[in-house]
Amino acid sequence: MNMVESTTPLVRRSTERGIATLTLDSPHNRNALSARLRTELADGLAAALADDAVRAVLLTASGPAFCAGADLKEVAAERAGREPDPAAPGMPELFSAIMDADKPVVARLNGPARAGGIGLVAAADIAVAPEDATFAFTEVRIGVVPAIISVPVAARMHDRQLGRYFLTGETFDARAAAEAGLLTAAVPADRLHAYTEEILDGLRKGAPRALARTKALLSGPDGHKRASAFAEMGELSREFFGSDDAAEGREAFFAKRPPRWVL
Repeated sequence: MNMVESTTPLVRRSTERGIATLTLDSPHNRNALSARLRTELADGLAAALADDAVRAVLLTASGPAFCAGADLKEVAAERAGREPDPAAPGMPELFSAIMDADKPVVARLNGPARAGGIGLVAAADIAVAPEDATFAFTEVRIGVVPAIISVPVAARMHDRQLGRYFLTGETFDARAAAEAGLLTAAVPADRLHAYTEEILDGLRKGAPRALARTKALLSGPDGHKRASAFAEMGELSREFFGSDDAAEGREAFFAKRPPRWVL
């Protein structure tokens, strides 16, 4: 990694008219959720929530993809003995920070989302994407389980579609994602910014305390059970990411070949 790569922020922040925008800006790896990106995203969210001038948070990304999910190169390095960053928030902490935020979080996708990247989409209160965006829960195809992301995703998607896409790992488009409940809306690419601004303008008109209480209301009576669900799914995720199948899946992914179990 060169000096520019090591010092350039992976999450850009800006605030305009009460909206704090957090932009994932690691296009070289399709905005994968590396330890540094997770840390910067969590810090950016915390700063936005602490700012009384901020009414809502907009989560978006640069480059050709919204988020590719876990950084598999980083996972492989950790499995090979490299110590993980102890200060970096895990996926459960990151998703919980978004879901438990006392300000609305809107996700505006710029392109595809995969695996853990879809967890960000599901954790947001409102999510919009261009019609040509695609989605896939690729975990089973690399020998792991979509465990941690099942907590936010299962709260959004209808059971039958969730079962199909979790089990097959197949790609589905933004319209199918909206029909399944993952997205609020799939809109033409040339309407994406205008459509999002309509939503943000609506949030700007809401009283801050009323918005916070309404978001809590939408979490429902089972919101307090989320921590235990994340803990259980975290154990399951660690089990499978440390398995022989996961090692084979990562090797096959990097070599651009089918893993050994493909018929």
